[in-house]
Amino acid sequence: MISALWTSATGMNSQQTNIDVISNNLANVNTSGFKKSKINFADLIYTNMRDAGTPNAQGAEVPTGIEIGHGSKVNSTQKIFTQGNIQNTDSPLDMIIEGDGFFRIQLPNGNFAYTRDGSFKMDSNGDIVTADGYYLDPQINIPREATSISITSDGTVSYKPDDSDQMMEAGQIQLYNFSNPAGLASEGRNLYSMTTASGMPNQSAPGTNGTGTITQGFLEMSNVKVVEEMVNMIAAQRAYETNSKAIQASDEMLQTANQLKR
Repeated sequence: MISALWTSATGMNSQQTNIDVISNNLANVNTSGFKKSKINFADLIYTNMRDAGTPNAQGAEVPTGIEIGHGSKVNSTQKIFTQGNIQNTDSPLDMIIEGDGFFRIQLPNGNFAYTRDGSFKMDSNGDIVTADGYYLDPQINIPREATSISITSDGTVSYKPDDSDQMMEAGQIQLYNFSNPAGLASEGRNLYSMTTASGMPNQSAPGTNGTGTITQGFLEMSNVKVVEEMVNMIAAQRAYETNSKAIQASDEMLQTANQLKR
């Protein structure tokens, strides 16, 4: 019975972490390029009181054993990289990846990060940057006197100078794929970093080697489904409540045992 107290406590801890993950998903329901997280649970060790196949007093083989589990734990949290909803913005530097792939961003320390958030801006030098001022890599510069910007599905960026009707090419956006995107580390600010589990990034032009194509003037929103997260939250809350009831029941049983008289 004492074991039941600790077993139920592990269940409450697991469901508390579950609520934390769900809360983060709901908090980012309007974050462009955000990918929801899914929590995975695993059971803990077992006390083996009798092995299956053990012969009984009559010599017959017992078909099943006796195992007492000791609760659950959070095994992992996994990013789900399904496509989010598409929103039309008509901004020339907003873009979505229709399919797989990530934009690569150069951080101030020289390292690279990866994102699905295509809400890019132009800094004072004409470089394409994120909202935090980090450069899109490969770096693309558009003269400040450009009157229009065009981005094709294969990532080619062109602009029209104010003194000409001819489109000038500024560069080509590259996309990056990973063999295991779920292994990427979340860095915040809609950025992911490479890990040993994710594998090395594979660079490709949009639309080649399994990468998606680019569409200008749209943003990929969060792939969080509010109704689904609300249902998950209710289920987690009820599981937390049930584990607390198991603790209460164990406590009452211990209290009854303590009140027994000879």
